[in-house]
Amino acid sequence: MYRKTKKIIGLILAIVVVTGALSTPFQEFSSIPLQLRLFEGQMANLNVSSLIETVLDDNQEVIAVSGTEIQTLRTGMTDITFKLFGLLPIKRVQVQVLPETKLYPGGHSIGVKLKSEGVMVVGFYLVDVEDKKVSPGEQANLRVGDYILSINGQKVSDVSSITNFVDGNRKLEMEVKRNDRIFTTTVEPQLDSKTNNHRLGLYIRDSAAGVGTLTFYDPKTNMYGALGHVITDMDTGQPIEVGSGEIFSSRVTSIDKGQKGKPGEKKCTIGSDSDRLGNILANNSLGIYGKLTDIPNDYFGDAPLPIALAHDVKTGPAHIYTVVKGEKVERFDIEIVNVIPQRFSSTKGMVIRVTDERLLAITGGIIQGMSGSPIIQDGKIVGAVTHVFVNDPTMGYGCYIEWMLKEAIENKDINKAA
Repeated sequence: MYRKTKKIIGLILAIVVVTGALSTPFQEFSSIPLQLRLFEGQMANLNVSSLIETVLDDNQEVIAVSGTEIQTLRTGMTDITFKLFGLLPIKRVQVQVLPETKLYPGGHSIGVKLKSEGVMVVGFYLVDVEDKKVSPGEQANLRVGDYILSINGQKVSDVSSITNFVDGNRKLEMEVKRNDRIFTTTVEPQLDSKTNNHRLGLYIRDSAAGVGTLTFYDPKTNMYGALGHVITDMDTGQPIEVGSGEIFSSRVTSIDKGQKGKPGEKKCTIGSDSDRLGNILANNSLGIYGKLTDIPNDYFGDAPLPIALAHDVKTGPAHIYTVVKGEKVERFDIEIVNVIPQRFSSTKGMVIRVTDERLLAITGGIIQGMSGSPIIQDGKIVGAVTHVFVNDPTMGYGCYIEWMLKEAIENKDINKAA
């Protein structure tokens, strides 16, 4: 009898637990992240069950808690604990209060000229040496994607500078960067019997150029962000390590309309040195960053806009700023059809669809060169366009502006130049 009663009680408890887990209040509570980011002066409702009490652990100068609501008071960090019936701790959440951030949205078409740190190895070829064919570079354990930083103690800045070393007909001690590791290797140039010149058997590159879209500009720091994705070498697919770089104003001359299976493209002309806008200090997963130093007086609108944190972005109507003709930034309607919770930065934070009939008629949807176009929702900058769906050019991905800013702020090269 005792065993039977115990089984019944266990079954009832299991039903209660499962029912609770499937209930809307429990699911809402489970969706609260372990770290909550809010702006100074913001009010947030946690949407938790009345059975759960929210308790402020410490640092009461940062936030105030009343029932299920949080009122931020000043920037800083603190913790809150959720307790069932006010007794049993079931979840602890770190709350970070950030200063309110306002940025100018971009949308401008820009030309990008990026010079790598050292020169990148992009391939190998064979040198005819008497009765055999060899690649001295490959024999020295160089790999595609490596960066040659210096030769015989002298810094290498471009492809042409390597020629002088090779013509010297001597062994070359190279300092090489592979991912985050730096090592040395020795390469011995070989005399090519066909050309009578010494060769390394390496294909190398030192620069890249292209067009994209400016995402934001911070008037307090002069920092900008653009593109919404990393610039990679066209042959190796490796991210380009920034040695130096600049962005320029760019003019859209024509549009190749996107189709299913064939992404469209903006055709642009890049301005000359007199059209320089700023430098490039970093090339990261969510775009390029630097300082704007030569901004035309009428380049941006009248007032900057606040940004939205990732968890505040919602499905529904929004719009983007971009250029489809000349240099005029225009507004076009889109819909955010899905928002993807993220613990780490990614170019695929939200799924968007172009709904603006005029933009669809001109471009077919999202096209190359549009990456970086700022996404605006409810008067706030929420993110940037990153990629198009190849099989449906009306749809694509966007990244969150919060992650772009975090990536820029944490980059040591940008902070060093501040």
